[in-house]
Amino acid sequence: MNDRGHLTTELRNPASMAIDRASVEDAFDIIHAEDAKISAAIAAAKADVCKAIELVTAAFESGGRLIYVGAGTSGRMGVLDASECPPTFLSDPRMVQGVIAGGWDALRMAVEGAEDSVEMGAAAIDEKQVDGRDVVFGITTGGTTPYVHGALRRARERGAKTVFFACVTREHLADDYDVSIRVVVGPEVVTGSTRMKAGTATKLVLNMVTTISMIRIGKVYENLMVDVNTRANKKLVDRGTRMIMTLTGLERAAAGRLLDDSGGHVKTAVVMHRRGVDRATAEGLLRGAKGRLADAVRG
Repeated sequence: MNDRGHLTTELRNPASMAIDRASVEDAFDIIHAEDAKISAAIAAAKADVCKAIELVTAAFESGGRLIYVGAGTSGRMGVLDASECPPTFLSDPRMVQGVIAGGWDALRMAVEGAEDSVEMGAAAIDEKQVDGRDVVFGITTGGTTPYVHGALRRARERGAKTVFFACVTREHLADDYDVSIRVVVGPEVVTGSTRMKAGTATKLVLNMVTTISMIRIGKVYENLMVDVNTRANKKLVDRGTRMIMTLTGLERAAAGRLLDDSGGHVKTAVVMHRRGVDRATAEGLLRGAKGRLADAVRG
């Protein structure tokens, strides 16, 4: 068995050596102080995160997909981010997908041993029929998970772009993927528990990757998520109506009728109002603008 004791994610944290004897208040302070280091660690990785966003944006624009691959907490973070994209951006569920070692059972409980198979990682990529339009984003905070490396290597063989995310330095673990994001948050408060700082850092980075990529392809206008699925629930109907009010100056009742007339699509409704056209024409203008509301309303 390989000795992983030198990896940052496996080291003991001097600040928490006595946490088992600390008061609740002191334990809070220790954890909070460590969490405060996450933002700076992400900022240090800015250039590589931005490279990954450029790859993902290009994939979306060419009809490709972003496929996260991970095990344990890392896999759950990928599945979570993927599952939140359709309700937020009205994106096709196939656009962003999460693959976790051990399958769906691993979302609810640990599936021990699943992460150790290079072959299973490769097989998951074959099952997804990954090709040159796609980006496969491997997440392994400790950097060594065989399942993730198996997936990334197979993805590269199939022509996809590859992104690697870890919370250990390149000096401790080198790689040769297209983009390598290293967010070095330091040893965990509870040694090796990467559900803590490393997991939080993962969530923050994945949030940026999908959010900025979706913004770049026109899913956001100003800072409004105008591609929201208003058919999902009453909260989102209200949000869509308020966005139309904000962008058109209409009163609530009129904005609600316009939302209905547009088939529940905020962008279509705004184009209908701004350009004085019917739904079909507005939809055509949006297609011509590749979904970008700013271009469709410009005229």
